[in-house]
Amino acid sequence: MVEVIVSRLGLDSGSNSFVVILQEKGGDRILPIWIGRAEAESIAAHLDGVQRERPMTHDLVRSLILALGGELQRVNVTRVEDGTFFAEMHLERDHVLHVVDARPSDSIAIAVRLDTPIFAAEELLAEYEAPAAGPDEAASDEAAPEPGTDSGPDLSASSLDAHVRGAEQLKRYLEQLRPEDFGKFTL
Repeated sequence: MVEVIVSRLGLDSGSNSFVVILQEKGGDRILPIWIGRAEAESIAAHLDGVQRERPMTHDLVRSLILALGGELQRVNVTRVEDGTFFAEMHLERDHVLHVVDARPSDSIAIAVRLDTPIFAAEELLAEYEAPAAGPDEAASDEAAPEPGTDSGPDLSASSLDAHVRGAEQLKRYLEQLRPEDFGKFTL
C-alpha cells in the first residue's frame, strides 16, 4: 500500500461525472476515481471549510465513530473489479481492529474529516504513472463510468498493454484539463 492524498476534485466534462484525484504522497503517480455528486460536494465542502447548520451523512459517520470511542486508523483503496473500486475502512475500538468494506468516495469523505491517512494498492497507482508519450497520440474515446459508481477504467480486460495505453491516455487527458475544471464546487 502507498499513502496518497486528495490532490484535486473536478468535473469530467466529457462524461459530466465528478472525479477525485488521489496522488502518491511525495510522488507523481495518481489514481483518478469517478464519484457521485453528493460525495464530491461532501469532500469539497470539508476541504473548503464549509460549515453546515446540521450534520450531513459523512459528518454523522465521523460523530458516530468518535462517540462510540472508535478511531479511524486508515482507509485503503484495495482493488478494482469489473471497473468498480473497492475500499476498506480500518476502525479501532477497545484495541480491536474492525475492517469495514466501503466505497472509496465515502471512505475518503470520512477520512478527510478525521485527518486519517489514505492508502492505495501499489498496482492501482502503477496504472497511472506519468507516460513518456509523444504529442501526436490521440485522446481516448472511451466513455467514463456512470456517476456515483466509484468506477474507473475496466482493469479486467485481457490485455495489459491495452490497460497501460488507456491509463496513459487518461493521464494525458487529465493533464490537459483547465484549472477551472478543478476549481471549488458551488454548494
